[in-house]
Parts: sequence; C-alpha cells; structure tokens
Amino acid sequence: MSTASSIPEAIPEAIAVREAAERAAAAAPGVRAAGGPAIDAALRTAAELLREHAEALLAANAADVATAEQGGMAAGLLDRLRLTPERLAEMAHQLEVLAATPEPPLQHAVRTLDSGERVFERRVPVGVIGAVFEARPNVTVDVASQVLKARSAAVLRTGAAALGSARALVELVIAPALARHGIPEGAVQLVPTPGHAGADALVGLPDLVPLVVVRGSGDVTRRLSALGAAAGTRVLAHADGGGVLYLDASADEATVERLVTEGTDRLGVCNRLNLLLVDAPAYDRLWPVAEKALRAGGITPSLAPHAHPLGHEWALDSGAEAHVTVATVAGPVDAALTAARETSGLAATVCAADEDAATAFIDAYTGTGVFWNATTRLLDGYKLLGLPETGINVDHTPGPRGPVTYLDLTLRQFVVLPPA
Repeated sequence: MSTASSIPEAIPEAIAVREAAERAAAAAPGVRAAGGPAIDAALRTAAELLREHAEALLAANAADVATAEQGGMAAGLLDRLRLTPERLAEMAHQLEVLAATPEPPLQHAVRTLDSGERVFERRVPVGVIGAVFEARPNVTVDVASQVLKARSAAVLRTGAAALGSARALVELVIAPALARHGIPEGAVQLVPTPGHAGADALVGLPDLVPLVVVRGSGDVTRRLSALGAAAGTRVLAHADGGGVLYLDASADEATVERLVTEGTDRLGVCNRLNLLLVDAPAYDRLWPVAEKALRAGGITPSLAPHAHPLGHEWALDSGAEAHVTVATVAGPVDAALTAARETSGLAATVCAADEDAATAFIDAYTGTGVFWNATTRLLDGYKLLGLPETGINVDHTPGPRGPVTYLDLTLRQFVVLPPA
C-alpha cells in the first residue's frame, strides 16, 4: 500500500482522503459479514435518529445555508443545500422503505453444463465505494444507505457548502446507527476537507476505492472520469441533466399547463423542465398557454434566436436558474431527435392526445427516460423504483443507466459447483 509520502506533493486533502479510504477498507469486511438483517436494522435506526436529532441537524444546516448566502450562492443552489423538517422526514421515510425492501437472492442458478457441473451467478460486494457529490445534504444519506445496502463501505466527498450538514448526519445519525447493530462505525467515511483536491484524490485510489460515483456538472464529472480512468478507477458518472418537454399539435391546453407547472416546481434539480419544444403548426395555440404557466412560476422563457446551445442546463447556471429554453420543431420525430441531440439524454416528455404521435416520439427518443403526459420530474430512483438513488446515469454504453440503486453497486461472480 502506498504511503502518504507517495502522494503527489503530499497534498493535505489527498492525505486525508487516503486515511479515510483506509478506515473504510478496514471496516468493509465487517459490513459484508454483518448481513442483510443487521444492515436493514441500522437503516431503520438511522431513520429514528434523523427524527430524534432533527433540531441539531437543522441547526447545522442553517449554519451552512447562512454561510452560503453570505457568499452569494444562487437561489437554486441554496434550495438544494437547505434542509427542512419536511425534507428530513422524507429522508427518514426513504430509509425505512429501503430497509423494508426485500433483496433478490444473492445467488441464482444459470444452467447445468453437459458435463454435469452447475453454474450459478451471485452478487458480491465491491468492498469500498467512493462518492463525489454536490452540496446536497440529503445525498449524504441517500448514497451512504445505498452503499451499505450493497454490503460495501463508503467514502463520501460532498461540496464544501454542505460539509457541516454532512458531518452532522454522519456523526449523529449514520455512525451511531451502525454501531448500535454491530457494524463498524468507520464503514461510512466523510472526507473532512473542502476543495477539489479531495475529489481528485478519491478517484486516484483504485487499490482502496475501486469504484467512485461522481455527481455534478458535466465538466467536473468528465474531468474526474478522465483522472479515474488514468488511475484505473471505475468512475460511474452522473453528470449533465435537463428535462425536455415536447408539445405536440394534438396536445390539449390543460395538460400543457400541468406539465409546464410540474416540470418547474424546483429549479436546481437535474430532471426539471429545461428545454421546451413546440410543434410548429400548433405554436400560436400552445405557446401562450405554456408561457402563462412559465411566467406564473417566475420563469423567463429564452426564445429564438438563442445565444446559447439549446440544451444549456439552466439548473447549473448560477443566478439564471429561472429560465427555460423554447424552440419549435417539425413533429414528434424531429422533437425526439432534437432532444437527444441537444441535451444529455436524461429525460423527455411528449405532451400529446394522439397515441400515434406519442408512440413516434417514444420510439425515436434514445435517452434514459421517456414519458407520455407525465413530467420528467418523475425520473428519480425513489419515484420510479421506490428506492433512493446514488444518481442518474446517462451513459450511452452498457451498464447501469437511469436511476442507480444498490442493486447496481455489486459485482457479478460466477460459481461452478460439482454435479448434484
């Protein structure tokens, strides 16, 4: 194993990350040995502790929010950073749902060879899984719970603005819940220092942290993915987002208004309405309805000619989150191709009364999630699958795609046994 002196320039953040990774690696066998009932019991206890320590957790978060406000953080980012009693209650509820979720068998039969040997496939833990994510305190619990449910230990690195909140969640909720059920407290480690050097270091420790989940802006995730690839670390990147809504000529006004309103209820999230496409022949009828709904929510439409790419993600545009790009298209297939070409391919909705138009859009769109008369805000692990997620993967290659849950965070292993 490398020593701190081998870390480039002995960067303090890198040293702290390696030390956290070493503690997680030491705890990982205990997580695997604990088994499902103990992990689920710890998750239920964590839900209880979230409620028990709500006052202290909200106070820690309020300090983070106050500091961020003083630093000029934009409204959309502040919304992601802020915890409320309702959000804490939802976090606790999701932990209980995860704990109650029956797991598929760890091993299942595949086939019997002609020579009689029996082939099985089983799921085995990764060991230690890292995570780099934005300043959203709830993600601390989401990721930690998913990694634990997958029988691995975690090393978490959150955005600097949420560090106080994340520390309170680990120290008051996660670690005590683990200890109460005989699971090593060190199984969930929080990188204690802010700064990008910590994220860079986390993707550079394949000997300790072979898999790192990375969330954030496209530029950040691409850079960390490249660093991880160079080091030999598998990086599961959850990057660019931005939902698309296509208004077909067959759409009715009430559904248009509903989908625009539902798609812009929160502006700092990846699955919000970002690009609004309107069927050109119906523009004069549908655009006034959509515009009224946008402006009622305080949203400014960005109309042609655009000074930015069509897929520009407003959720990541600090201070300009309250925008939606608007463009015209020539029917459902053109809309689907435009959505796939101009955005990350996270999610797209077709608003249509005509089933043929909706089917044409669905068949032509190649993104992660496609919806008919339902908002892209539904592209979320808990909403779609009933499980919290580590993020949403928009890769166009085989592997976990869409909302990633604990089921995607294990390794496949083949077991061959003698004839029965």
